[in-house]
Amino acid sequence: MELKDLPKNPIEVTIRMINCKWKILIIRELLDGTKRFGELKKSVSGITQKVLTAKLRELEVDGILTREIYPQTPPKVEYTLTDLGYSLRSVLDSMKEWGKDYKKYLKLISR
Repeated sequence: MELKDLPKNPIEVTIRMINCKWKILIIRELLDGTKRFGELKKSVSGITQKVLTAKLRELEVDGILTREIYPQTPPKVEYTLTDLGYSLRSVLDSMKEWGKDYKKYLKLISR
């Protein structure tokens, strides 16, 4: 993505970068450290191999994560967040806190 293609509003820029639940869940998993494809597949429940592959590629192109391929048999590939990817921690932490607060709110009004 190029600067000229981005919206003027910073919130829209963030939404465009992490525009689907799968990307957010992948980033969440990688905040704990480097993971292999299989580990990500297990920890991001419900994601298909095809979608996981596509979203990892998109995140790599966007500079959110790096992919390291080790020349061995069977091939070993590891995914790690970049500094830019780790900078999303505060965004995800805010989403987590908002989600907790919303669940509390729903619990209160359902009484």
